[in-house]
Amino acid sequence: MLSTCVIIPAAGSGSRLGCHEPKAFVRVNGRTLLARSLATIISSGVASAIVVAAPEDFLLQAQEEIAEAATRMKCEISITAVAGGNDRSSSVQTALKLNRGAEFVLVHDAARCLTPTEVFTRVVAALQSGAEAVVPVLPMIDTVRRVVPHGAGGAEPSAGTGAGGASDGIVGSIHGDFGAETTADRPDNPIAAVTEGPGARAVVRGDLERAQLRRVQPPQGFRAEVLRRAHREFAADGAGLADGTVATDDTCPTDGAGSTPLADRLGRALPTDDAGLVERLGVDIVAVDGDEEALKITYPLDLVLAEQLARMRDRAEVHGADGLDSAKEA
Repeated sequence: MLSTCVIIPAAGSGSRLGCHEPKAFVRVNGRTLLARSLATIISSGVASAIVVAAPEDFLLQAQEEIAEAATRMKCEISITAVAGGNDRSSSVQTALKLNRGAEFVLVHDAARCLTPTEVFTRVVAALQSGAEAVVPVLPMIDTVRRVVPHGAGGAEPSAGTGAGGASDGIVGSIHGDFGAETTADRPDNPIAAVTEGPGARAVVRGDLERAQLRRVQPPQGFRAEVLRRAHREFAADGAGLADGTVATDDTCPTDGAGSTPLADRLGRALPTDDAGLVERLGVDIVAVDGDEEALKITYPLDLVLAEQLARMRDRAEVHGADGLDSAKEA
């Protein structure tokens, strides 16, 4: 079996959850998101190594979580904690340097600690079948429209290219995890994010063709050399440098001098996850089935839902399938 390293960027601030500790160390039914993520990855059997990129001030706690998970799961694979970077990209780059011998790399998200093990095995199976990049996806159930400042011009995006459409056989998708672990959070008000000042209005423009759109989840899987090349080229463009010297934020990364938006300088939108980086190389991203239980814990309501699901899971672990059935009936 080819070696697989699973990277967990775990430096998210947790501020949108209203927590004082990084998100990975928030507890759900008594266990941290990081501990639950480690348990799932170990149980899946896909990993030959795991690297946790944690905030530097929480490295000791991450190491304690790792030791506890390894003991609890009787795990003998290599699990390492490293200090993450200023953003998700630099955290992934740092983790990649520790496992140069891995054939495959999966990038997960501690905020999706309830991802079922089957999702991990589907991703790895697709890689073993020859795919260079794999993402779990779910159908888009809501109507999706662009929001623009009132009075803004511009043609509508076609259903087949750009702005979330499918092109060249690649599944059109809504990516959303690349910036999930940065210390600067995205604006909580999506309308305010596109308006130009107090009193400005935002309007919606045109439906995107929902049948071609997918919600993308982690773990995202890659041939290791493909992911390394994608990060090298992204860094060469002037963003995502592992030393954190480039001035960036989630909404308008700059060129390093703090002036020109990087997206404008490059002439294209910045990727929002590792799959987006790899797609810039011209690599097809293969889709496998995701899972609705792999919810992303970002806001307080997500934490409420995760708490309920975790209780059901934990009861089933103690009492078997009958415990899960009774929890669902409660």
